[in-house]
Amino acid sequence: MRIMPESKKLTFENLSHLMERRGLLSQSQLKDVLARGKAQESRLFSQLYSGASRRTHSGADLVSPAEILASFNLEIHGLQGNLLTEDVITVALASATGLPYFKIDPLKLDLHVVTDHIPRPFALKNLIVAIEESNSVITVAVADPFNEAIVNELASARRLEIRRVLSSKSDILKILREFYGFRASVVAAEAEASTTTDLGNLEQFFKLKGHQDIDGTDKHVVSAVDFLLNYAFDQHASDIHIEPKRETSLIRFRIDGVMHNIHVIPKPLHAPIVSRIKLLSRMDLAEKRRPQDGRIKTNFNSKDIELRVSTVPVAFGEKVVIRVFDPDILLQDLDTMGFYPRELTLYNSFIRRPNGIILVTGPTGSGKTTTLYSSLRSLSSPEVNIVTVEDPIEMVMEEFNQIGVQQGIGVSFDSILRNILRQDPDIIMIGEIRDRETAENAVQAALTGHLVLSTLHTNDSASTIIRLLDLGVPPFLISATVLGIVAQRLVRKICPHCKKVRNLSRDECAYLQMPKKTYVVWEGAGCKECRGTGYKGRSGLFEVMSMDDGVKSLIKVSVELKEVALAARKEGFITLREIAINKMLEGVTTYEEVVSMTG
Repeated sequence: MRIMPESKKLTFENLSHLMERRGLLSQSQLKDVLARGKAQESRLFSQLYSGASRRTHSGADLVSPAEILASFNLEIHGLQGNLLTEDVITVALASATGLPYFKIDPLKLDLHVVTDHIPRPFALKNLIVAIEESNSVITVAVADPFNEAIVNELASARRLEIRRVLSSKSDILKILREFYGFRASVVAAEAEASTTTDLGNLEQFFKLKGHQDIDGTDKHVVSAVDFLLNYAFDQHASDIHIEPKRETSLIRFRIDGVMHNIHVIPKPLHAPIVSRIKLLSRMDLAEKRRPQDGRIKTNFNSKDIELRVSTVPVAFGEKVVIRVFDPDILLQDLDTMGFYPRELTLYNSFIRRPNGIILVTGPTGSGKTTTLYSSLRSLSSPEVNIVTVEDPIEMVMEEFNQIGVQQGIGVSFDSILRNILRQDPDIIMIGEIRDRETAENAVQAALTGHLVLSTLHTNDSASTIIRLLDLGVPPFLISATVLGIVAQRLVRKICPHCKKVRNLSRDECAYLQMPKKTYVVWEGAGCKECRGTGYKGRSGLFEVMSMDDGVKSLIKVSVELKEVALAARKEGFITLREIAINKMLEGVTTYEEVVSMTG
């Protein structure tokens, strides 16, 4: 059903009527929104313009009918808990007008396609964005299905064949502001940097002495870095990689544990962008031949975000990695992290003990820091003194007394731990046990009545005992001090919007050593919500081993890993593989993730 084709105009009234005819609004809801529509539009318009006198582009400044209708936060008629969002409205509008609906994924857009074909003022005024170029045909996303004249004008002026798709105004506006803003900053910065000589390649490292750094405070470079950081925060990236290549520089984001190519920028811009980031993180701008670490504190959407910055010289210049510490991710309630009831009960019993050692193990990126910080926050109160020793401090928390390791001036884990007991701590968190001295100090702290939390790099909880023995901790001290060990991983969760059922094959069952029967599992088909990956978000796998008498009796200089695991199983111990399989059978994750994370 088309919307009043004779009018060729989208209004709040005919859009509302369309939603009612499509069954998305009830008649009573329709009557209510029509009565309140004008007042709601005025309210949204006032919000849009409060403190925003710089706006000059009419398309971006107008409140669209879909925005007005979505702002009521109405439940879809007959679907309790499902709201009538701008995306839902746009899908229905696309169907009614015969245009394909397109959910814009910023990570799949090409910066040059977006910015090369349509001038920025024209795009903002008419809410139109180029999203794809194929065989001399440009696909553009529009917010107004009836704005055909603008598309025809663009096709004639640019001598292009144009195909239209319909997207929400919010999605289009976000892309226009992020991509055109970043592109404008890059172009302006490139023009100013074009006369400089690239001294970043490996062959020229020894020519760096005496080279004048490009000013990291240049306004265009500042804007480019700001756009880049905001884009990363908006996409929930955990890491930002800026990688110099021979002719260009590549920007990549890690999202849900997977790397995505984002932008390719001209090589002359790499040095000023790196200089800007180093300036913000208080690094030595002149030092380009040695790795450096720094940190930045900023804010996004009214919350503080910590950034940990690392630079290292590679073949074609300095590579920068920025780790993003979002407090919403780093600090979570333990019961929402993915623990099963047995494991959560056990772990809570560990951290409520007055003294002893709790070890969290797993590879880099498995969520150990999140587990430790979340545990400390749950223990934090005015009655306890929590002291942490970290290299570096991951995220600054006022509730804890955090000490950062500084190897350059002799402030190491070992030296701090030798003096930390004079600070009257109740709970001590050691970022990582790396050597014998740190392990011995952790044991001494536990023996003198303190609760110690730390991490180790081992594959599972049973092998942690072997690692402690390798570090030289006597078996009787391991038995006396270690309360429990947690091995963890992060698996990607199946996207709830494209979840579909399938059966495990015989080969898959055999690989997982599961009994021969039919198992129903789920996987993601790939959709606009998950960027076609089939995954959205991550969940923790937690293998928790308690140091019961059966396990303690086996701890000796020469210990068999299998014996430790068998003794733990008698107490209800469940391995990482078994926990991952349970998550797969519950529809949380996929077979592929189980194999990837547990071998």
